Order: sequence, then structure tokens, then C-alpha cells
Amino acid sequence: MKKIITISRQFGAGGGELGRRTADALGLPLYNKDLILRTAKASAGLTPEQVRRWDERVPTTFGFTQSLFDFYNRPLGDQLWEAQVKAIREIADHESCVIVGRNADHILREFDHCLRVFIHADLEWRFERMRTLMPDTPPDKLRADIKAVDRARSNYCTHYTGGRYADATHYDLTLSTSRLGMDAALDHILRAAQQI
Repeated sequence: MKKIITISRQFGAGGGELGRRTADALGLPLYNKDLILRTAKASAGLTPEQVRRWDERVPTTFGFTQSLFDFYNRPLGDQLWEAQVKAIREIADHESCVIVGRNADHILREFDHCLRVFIHADLEWRFERMRTLMPDTPPDKLRADIKAVDRARSNYCTHYTGGRYADATHYDLTLSTSRLGMDAALDHILRAAQQI
């Protein structure tokens, strides 16, 4: 039977790493930023660079001279969302996998063979973890970036799904990496994955 594991996360909480480790442990393909390229291919007329530019951002500052509208007069972000939904559903229809981010938990909400996980952590723990991963980034900028990415993900989630970012009712499993640590969090995910 197929297993789909979606991992949503706060920035710096380790969701990307846990996605990779989960996929490795289960022998499943991992879809994260690679999904952007699939999305670009699925969306006619969009280049990978356009997709990267608008990834997980709500387009709020389009001007009259903005040329990134299709013939339905929809902003590029809407095209990306629709292409992303199509790509994620096609992947989930055809194979077991781990998908990090992209609101896959919402997109695959009616899939029975899906484990929806949310990874979060205390702000200070995330800051210290990201300082280790990005030692050349000034601390003030790093703190601001953590908050900005969380805010962008929240806005993106609300805009395209109508839901609230990090709402525990949308997930089967929520884990605090600052409280449990990465190894224990992985353990919980793997045990929960056995149940689907």
C-alpha cells in the first residue's frame, strides 16, 4: 500500500532535515524544492526562474505594468498554486513519497494513505540551529529572516487554502524538535508511518 508523508514546518525547526531522514529511512523519494521544477514544467509558459521567484509567496504588489498575468488575468502566484496542486496530486496518485512543505497536507487532505506532520520549535532553538547552519548571516538578520519566512508561509497558507498556518487540527502529528530533539522526532514520524 502507498504511503504519503507530508511535512510542514516552521523555518529552522528541522522539517527539511526530518523529511530527508524520513525518506531515507523508509526508502521513499523526497519532494521539496525539486517540486518547483515539476511545477514549472506542469505550468505552461512559466520558466523555472519565474517559479523560484514566486515560490511560497502571495503576490500582493502587482502593478499595472506587471506582465505576469495570463489570458484569464490571474496573477502568476495563482498559476503556480494550480500547477503545484496538480503536480502534488499526480505524485501522490502514482507513488509513495515524502513531501516537504508546499501545503501538501491541505492539497492531499482527502487521501487516506497520508500522514500529515507539522514540525515546530521554540524561536530561540530555531535561531541557534540556523546560526550553526548559516554562520555568516548576522544574528539580527537571521532573527528577522526566521520571522519573515514564518509570516510568508502563514500568508501563503491562508491565501491559498483558507486555513490557518500551523493549526494542529490539520495534522495527524505535531512535533516540537526543541523539546524532543531531532532523533526522537524522527522516531515518532517513523512509528506513525507504520500505521498508514
